[in-house]
Amino acid sequence: MQHLDPDRLVLLALSEEETETAEAEHLMGCAGCRHDFEALRTVADLGAQAEELRDLPPPPERIWHAIEADIAGPAPRPAPVIDLAGRRSRLRRMLPVLAAAAAVVLAVAGTVVVDRFVSRPPAKQVAARATLSPLPTVPASAGGSVTVLTDGDMRIDVRNLPLTTGFHEVWLIDPDDLTKMVALGNLTDRADAVLPVPPGTDLNRYRLVDISDEPHDGDAAHSGRSLLRGTLTN
Repeated sequence: MQHLDPDRLVLLALSEEETETAEAEHLMGCAGCRHDFEALRTVADLGAQAEELRDLPPPPERIWHAIEADIAGPAPRPAPVIDLAGRRSRLRRMLPVLAAAAAVVLAVAGTVVVDRFVSRPPAKQVAARATLSPLPTVPASAGGSVTVLTDGDMRIDVRNLPLTTGFHEVWLIDPDDLTKMVALGNLTDRADAVLPVPPGTDLNRYRLVDISDEPHDGDAAHSGRSLLRGTLTN
């Protein structure tokens, strides 16, 4: 039986030309050509999704051995005589299309992996926590919690802080030397806030979190009026 030329099958699969009546009849009656045509049509659809494809290296010889073994089938099973050389030649000529489709599939899979694991920011982990308790001069209903994340942000939740004519400020203090402290920023009227911890701050040393009542006097130093305190732990 005269098979359809591989180049003709590629053109038909790419829909560049219409199938002639004789070709359509041959495809209906020839399982081999029909299989090749359907495979090419599938990979052509995949290849159409890519805008550019680079030249791919030729496959190693072991690939051809595997293809020939698959074509030949199990030895004990009766099968019609197959012209392996002819089939191999046809497959070699159609390989660039198959390889292009494989490149598309790998590109799509790579895009999914990049989108899922690279473009998406990593989950933030907790580096330290603290429970804020009121000092003796502050109502017992006041309190709060602190969470420090590995990206350097400190999340602060407070409740029932005493009203102030000034503002509430957050500090990190060295409990072994209360004169050593780092100002993080002011709390707003909201019950929660996120403040950045300065890069390089040693939380093992500056582990005491302090919320103070500060007046609008232009003095950047601690007022000495602490409202809540808590110690950071891992």
